[in-house]
This record gives sequence, C-alpha cells and structure tokens, in this order.
Amino acid sequence: MALEKTYERMPWLPYKSVEGYFGTWESRIGYRLVLGGTRHHGYYKAGTKWPFPINAALRRMEDYLYDRLGLPEGADVLDAGCGVCHVALYLARKGVRVQGIDLVENHIHWALQEIKAQGMEDLVSARVADYHHLDHIPDNSLDGVFTMETFVHAHDGKRVLNEFLRILKPGGTLVMHEYWHVDFPDLPTDLPKDLRDSAERVNKLGAMPTNELLAKGVMQTWMKDQGFTDIDEADLTQNIRPMVLFFRVLGYIPYLIIRFLGLQAWFVNTEAGVQAYRGIQLGICGYSSYRAKKPLKNVAAEDGNEARLRRTG
Repeated sequence: MALEKTYERMPWLPYKSVEGYFGTWESRIGYRLVLGGTRHHGYYKAGTKWPFPINAALRRMEDYLYDRLGLPEGADVLDAGCGVCHVALYLARKGVRVQGIDLVENHIHWALQEIKAQGMEDLVSARVADYHHLDHIPDNSLDGVFTMETFVHAHDGKRVLNEFLRILKPGGTLVMHEYWHVDFPDLPTDLPKDLRDSAERVNKLGAMPTNELLAKGVMQTWMKDQGFTDIDEADLTQNIRPMVLFFRVLGYIPYLIIRFLGLQAWFVNTEAGVQAYRGIQLGICGYSSYRAKKPLKNVAAEDGNEARLRRTG
C-alpha cells in the first residue's frame, strides 16, 4: 500500500515496535498527564456524557474486569501487558496474586518501584516478558489471565491465545478488554478517505498489527479455534464513549494543526483520540470485554508437549 511504502522511507519512525511506540514523548507525556500513567479506558454508565472524574472511571473499568474474572481470594492471575502495574495493584488489593509482564523495560522499572512503595511485593510481581513466549510460566498453573487493551499489539494473536490456554488451570478464566472494528468488506462505501487512512496509520504507528485483524467476531473465532469454551462478549462501546469524546475534544484543535502540517506520523495518539469518536458514531468500531474458559478436559489432559506443538504449528 502507498501509505506503508511511505513509512518504509522513514526508518527513524518508531512504529515498528511496541517499545518504540510507548517510548515516544507523546505516549510518555500523554498517558501520564491525561490518565495518570494508566493505559486503558474508563467505564461509565451508558448514556453518561460527563467524563470526570477520570480516575474514578478508570477504577470502575478495573472493577468490571475483576468481576468478569470471577476469581476467589488468593487466585493467581497474569496481567499480560501490565504497563506500570496500576491494574495489577488494584486487583491485588482485592485479594488476588498478580504476575505482571510487559515488553517495555521502562514500564517494569516504574512498576517495581510502585510495587515496593505500596508494600505489595507478596501479591504483585513484574518482569520484562513477551506474551508470545511464556516459557517461564508452567502449564496449568494460573487461575486467570487478562489483557487490558494490550492484545492489539500482538504480532501473532493465535499463538498468544494458545499460550494463555496452556498456562491456565482447567476451568481457568481469560478476560480480554480489546477493540474491534467492522470487517473491511463491510465498511460503508462512502466512508471518508481520511478516516480509512487514519485507521491504517494508527495501526502501523501504534504497533498494533492484531488490531488490524480484529473485525467483529474474530476474537471469538480465535478463542474457539485455540480450544477455549464458554466464550462470551460484553460490548462496552457505549460505556467508554464519554472518555472517547473527551479525547476528541482535548485533541481536536491540536490535531487540525498537526494535519495541516502533515505531522500525523508523530502524533499517533492525538490522531487516534480524535478519529476514534468518529468511528464509534458511524458504528464501524467499538470496544468489548471478551471472556472464555479453559475446559476441564482438553489441553489439560495433554502432557504439555502437545500443547507446545500446537502453538508452534
């Protein structure tokens, strides 16, 4: 595609890696100033328009995640893409033990400091790791696994899901809060070209190859294909709408200037924040909580070697 070829002529852009995306000054400053370092949307009652206080909305989304996991006190959970461990620490205060992993070394550096500052070393751990390769976690060892808007960064989503299945105990729960979009053939023919270009640019510069693939219904198909059962989806698009609108209002004027100067490649979060609300209004993208179970008899009955063969096949 022409847009992709343009990026290939710009080797200094950080879009090729998750570390590069989160290492940009826009990501570092933006997440800190707007969301206090947290990296997910807030939860609002449908029909709400006022987005404040932001912190309360973020905690409500974490409460929603915790309820979806449905795990007892003392359960062992993986936060796959933990960032600076805000979600892990919040869930740990509810009584679960959380292992956090993240590709970005700087995130883990700050996470370990925060874990120590809060005296939560017995309940929360964090390390640099890749959720495509969870060899440090034994088979059938965790009660729960969750992602909070991080699965979109996977370069092989099916492999990641297979790893999650392997490490979960039989009956364990996977919850994933992720974006979705209308399949490209089903997009309106009159969809503005700038919106199409923005979607491609955000996926490229935000290091989100799986987001490009997550058309409506794809997540459930992938989960089923990897062996998960009891799969359900809760569409939270209207519950994040106040925050998405807030991002659009906050970034609209800067985005107009950025677009006029042709600097979208350097302000991917600003562009995503402005254009996402348009996509929701048009019904072509949204946000859901997906939940699935590892069956009591399936991969759990295998000797572990077969599970590894499946994920590398």
